[in-house]
Amino acid sequence: MMDTVASVRWTFRKAAPALAVWALIAAAALPARAQQEAEEVTIEVVPVAPGVSMLIGRGGNIGVSAGEDGVFLVDDQYAPLTDEIRAAVATVDSRPIRFVLNTHWHGDHTGGNENLGEAGTLIVAHDNVRVRMSSEQFLAAFDETVPPSPKEALPVVTFNDSVTFHLNGEEIHAFHVPPAHTDGDSVVHFRGADVIHAGDLFFNGMYPFVDVSSGGDVDGMIAGVERILELAGEGTRIIPGHGPLGTRADLARYRDVLAGVRAAVAAQVAAGKSREETIAAKPTAPFDEAWGGGWMNPDTFTGIVYDSLTE
Repeated sequence: MMDTVASVRWTFRKAAPALAVWALIAAAALPARAQQEAEEVTIEVVPVAPGVSMLIGRGGNIGVSAGEDGVFLVDDQYAPLTDEIRAAVATVDSRPIRFVLNTHWHGDHTGGNENLGEAGTLIVAHDNVRVRMSSEQFLAAFDETVPPSPKEALPVVTFNDSVTFHLNGEEIHAFHVPPAHTDGDSVVHFRGADVIHAGDLFFNGMYPFVDVSSGGDVDGMIAGVERILELAGEGTRIIPGHGPLGTRADLARYRDVLAGVRAAVAAQVAAGKSREETIAAKPTAPFDEAWGGGWMNPDTFTGIVYDSLTE
């Protein structure tokens, strides 16, 4: 059962020296680099609603549903953290981790698949997640090649549109959105608990990464966020892919930023400006003070939005 303490912390240590690019690593989803750069990771358990928690560590935020039917995870961060994640989950519920649903293919959300799959956890994801994990991928934004995942890490059950789990007295409804962060994004709605895990459609308080090389699209990001807003009420808690636990109001502000930057970059494109000229025009300037302090700096985000609109 949920510990009465508001948050439980577990620490994972490695010997490599630097943390300066940890957020870049998380977004780029490169397990090997993550292992080299991670010096210390803290897994924090955040109670969200009865039966639902959020784990914050290195990489994408994890959703946890726990109860009499066992444990259901949304995403699983990096492979070296699996033992620490298991230990943190055990402070919520000691029953087995029966399912993990990946919100998309990036390694900061799927890196623990192999360890969990070998232990008997059933891995579920959208069809395109298995396709991308089964083959070599190239992340153009970071000039990085990601090798295929081992068989044990691949989703065993895939779906095209949606799937619903009936566990722990809860309906856990996962649905695919058209290309947004990638071409295989899923949003997970814990209907009874009134909690939504938005995956990397939502970077709370920072500019997001749109993986254009994996089919991502800034217009799709905005459309996906709009769909979540239609589901969410004033009391809905929203677990972002990155950043702190959010509310519908937080997500609406994020939507406004995405739409504002998109419109400003589109005006530059319509005027025939090059990528370099568009970045130099600083179209994100009205939002930078509040949103530009995360791992994705304004110029990089501008370039990605430009690429999305011109491709």
